[in-house]
Parts: sequence; structure tokens; C-alpha cells
Amino acid sequence: MSEIVYLNRRLVPRSEARLSLFDHGFLYGYGLFETMRAYDGHIFRLDRHLARLRCSAQILGLADKLIATLNLAAGRQSLESACLETLEANKLKDARLRLTITAGEGDMTPDPDTCPVPTVLITAQNLVPLSADKYESGFKAALSSLRRNSQSPLSRLKATCYMENILARMEARAAGCDEAILLNEKGYLAEGSTTNIFLVNNGELVTPSSESGVLPGITREAVLEIAQASNIKTLERQVGLKELIEAEEAFITNSILELMPLTRFDGKPIGTAKPGQLTTKLLAAYRELIREAMQ
Repeated sequence: MSEIVYLNRRLVPRSEARLSLFDHGFLYGYGLFETMRAYDGHIFRLDRHLARLRCSAQILGLADKLIATLNLAAGRQSLESACLETLEANKLKDARLRLTITAGEGDMTPDPDTCPVPTVLITAQNLVPLSADKYESGFKAALSSLRRNSQSPLSRLKATCYMENILARMEARAAGCDEAILLNEKGYLAEGSTTNIFLVNNGELVTPSSESGVLPGITREAVLEIAQASNIKTLERQVGLKELIEAEEAFITNSILELMPLTRFDGKPIGTAKPGQLTTKLLAAYRELIREAMQ
């Protein structure tokens, strides 16, 4: 865990960091976060994470306050520097970083107009990747009893009100699985509790569309770019649950896992219950993209 954190424009020892009891991120979950992965001191696709954060902050009405508070002309560069400074202050190379922005301190009532100054917090910790054996065996997933609301704008935001995701993850763990898969209110595939999902059938790559109620993942975006560059036919659309059950291959994505093969669902094998050929190819290409970005 971080010994040094970035809090409201300053690097401070973790033991000295203080947040208000009346911060609306604490009281009401009114905030956003980004989870990023650093490789040898380089934060992969930091610019894309910050771009998503800015768009989400605009939706929540936090963007102008954030820019004013940090005295920025265009938010990105100073937040970028703060992330890198936090990494360096903790003497970390391979790390997990979290950037959290909340509405800040306000009244006890749920009124963001009483929160003039947003809270900005960056933490980092050493990251030990999962073993190669885990990528060979893949993840087991279970169907969650919860449903994603595709009509809610929150389904497309990485918001700090994360209880639905946590409950889904708890369900999966109780079932002896690594991840939970959520459907939306129409019964179509949405995403995992902390991941996006991809299927492979007949050589085609399929993933639920944004209209299905999914977070526009940074790793998801990179996989789609790789597939397009490799002339792999890719479809973003509504995906039925039966398609996952009958898929030849499946994998899930996020910034920490990269691409993790999904080999079992609700106790049954997906395809051969081993990482598929296209999944393996895309994972290798993704890791090559990381190496190129570090040069």
C-alpha cells in the first residue's frame, strides 16, 4: 500500500492524509475513480484513463469545479504529473494506481451545490501479476443475480458508488468463482463485476455494445483496436446469454488483468475449457502494445 499519497495538490505521508467526514464521496458515493497499471514506471494509456475521467466528470457536474480547483487550463497534464509523482514517491515500478475524485466536502444533505472544492486522491501499491499458470487455466465465472441497468448513465461511469459490483463479486466468490457476469435488465450480457467480456465464435470477436450498459473499458478499447488492425471481424452488439454458454472461446479484460481467458461458466466449460487460439493471440498482441508504449 502507498506510504506516500497525493491528496489535493500535495504529496503527503499516508499516516498524515485526512479526508473530511462530510466529503460527499464518503457520504453518498458521489465521485469517480480510475484504476491504472504501471509497467517499469510507465502508466499504460494514462492519457486514455484521464480522458475517460474528464468525460465522466462532465456528466457528474464535476469538471468545471475540478479545473478551477487545480487551476488548470486543460486538466490532463497536472493530473498526469500527479500520477507519475505518486509512483515515483513510492519508488514503484510495477504498480496498481488509483485516481479518485469526489465532489468534496459539503452539507450533510445530498446537495452537490454545497461542495465547492472537489477532493483529488491518488494512491499506489506494488503489483505482483497473476502467474502464467493462472492464465493457462483461466478464470471461472458465475452468473450474478444482479442486473445492470442499461438505461442508467451510471452504467457507463466508473463511479465510487460501487456496491452493486461488490455484491456481484461476493456472489461469485461464494460460488467458488473468480468473476461474476451481469446481465442487463433486458436479459442480455453486460459485463463482469470488474471486467468487460468478449466471446469468440466462428473466428469472430463479439462484445456487448455500450448500449448494453457497459463501462467503456480502456483495455476493451485497446483490444478492439488490435482486432481491427489484425483484420479480425469484430462485432459490438447485444449478446445473448446462450452465446456465452455456446462460445468457442471467451475472455475478460481490465487494466490489471489485461486479457484473462474465461474457461468455465456456471460450472460448465467454455469451448475446450482452455485458453483459445484467438484469445492467446490477442493477449500476446496486447502485451506487445505495452512494450511498444514503454519504448
